[in-house]
Amino acid sequence: MNKPQHEAALTIPIVDHSLGLAHRTVRVVSHDPAWATLYEREAARILETLGPLGVSLVLEHTGSTSVPGLAAKPVLDILAGRDAHGDRALAITALQSAGYVHRGEQGIAGRDFFRRGEPRQFHLHLTTVSSAFWRDHQDFRDYLRTHDETATQYATLKYALAERYPANREAYIDGKTAFVGRVLAMARAEHCRA
Repeated sequence: MNKPQHEAALTIPIVDHSLGLAHRTVRVVSHDPAWATLYEREAARILETLGPLGVSLVLEHTGSTSVPGLAAKPVLDILAGRDAHGDRALAITALQSAGYVHRGEQGIAGRDFFRRGEPRQFHLHLTTVSSAFWRDHQDFRDYLRTHDETATQYATLKYALAERYPANREAYIDGKTAFVGRVLAMARAEHCRA
């Protein structure tokens, strides 16, 4: 008998004890240099699963865990880009076969959200390559990687929000919105000058 999707996702081994965030919890931890390697392992595992299914995605490590030295929630964010003309439904099914639970767009048009692990260890964001969502995630990550003072300010904000909202992820996310918007504006201004 086939297991339901959510149970099947739990049977794929989780990679490391340094990752994991319980449901409805906000916790920010110091950067773990192992996160880069854990991303590489997970990306390779995903691509190995998708290849035989005929699905080709571009994967990138994004979010705070992708910025060396930056404090983060202990959940790896993976940006998964598909061709605009590719089969979205096939990509979703293939990612589910890789152990990811599909959560739909969750309020962001053009982005499918997935998670893996209990407690959750991976968030995957499926979108089209070169979409606004794709570019924003790359620009934000790349700006923080090259602007230490801004990354430090972001870490300070995240620690404060996590302390203030330890059980309210929505308030934590909302509390970062203005800062993220300012960073994206600065990143775009730099692109215009380049």
